[in-house]
Amino acid sequence: MTTFRPSADGSAALIDGRYAWTRLAVSMLLGTFGSVGFWGVVVILPAVQAEFSVDRADASIPYTLTMAGFAAGNVLIGRYVDRLGIVIPVIVAAFGLGIGFVGAAYTGALWQFALMQGVLIGIGTAATFGPLIADISHWFRRRRGFAVAIAASGNYVGGAIWPLVMQVLMDGYGWRTTYIVVGIVCVAGMVPLALALKRPPPKEDPEATAVALASRAPGAAAAVARTVPFSNRTLMILLSIAGISCRVAMSM
Repeated sequence: MTTFRPSADGSAALIDGRYAWTRLAVSMLLGTFGSVGFWGVVVILPAVQAEFSVDRADASIPYTLTMAGFAAGNVLIGRYVDRLGIVIPVIVAAFGLGIGFVGAAYTGALWQFALMQGVLIGIGTAATFGPLIADISHWFRRRRGFAVAIAASGNYVGGAIWPLVMQVLMDGYGWRTTYIVVGIVCVAGMVPLALALKRPPPKEDPEATAVALASRAPGAAAAVARTVPFSNRTLMILLSIAGISCRVAMSM
């Protein structure tokens, strides 16, 4: 059996363990809650269009700004996650979503509604996608790809749940009350879940990781050492282009 050299706080021993799977479940739930920022405005778009007496192109502006806020938020919040950990940014994002949804419910003009969507809701939603996925990747070694996919799927689970829930609420109480309820639910649900992620990411010993992989499969250690022929900046640019292309296709 391979002996690992744990980090100073012993957290490396938790990689792939029960806590890692619990953290993955919490991350997926957070993604499900936060994804309402994506799907909410789509559901109420016809009602917003009718209330503000605008055409469909103008009524779609809030969704466009939501996606712009989401893109900027992944970069902005990601930087703070690197410095502060995942808990504080997610809690701030939860309150951002809460204030954004409740504030949007009290707007009297389309531009005010769009501003709430783009700044508070769009950026708040970002905290429950890219930053959470990056965080969970630190807690898995053997099934890292699977864990990342599950964390990302929270966004799509929300896409199956939120439109149905919001449509029922909107039919009974109107879009403004629906937005108020959603804002309260985001804060009430996301803050406790974020507090469950207080443990800092483990600090692995790269040499120990390579030894562990080598002991499981021939050639695995070489795979760890192998690098792609691109700089970090080039990789980020390529990933950004891929992400934008994906979202444009989805939105259309």
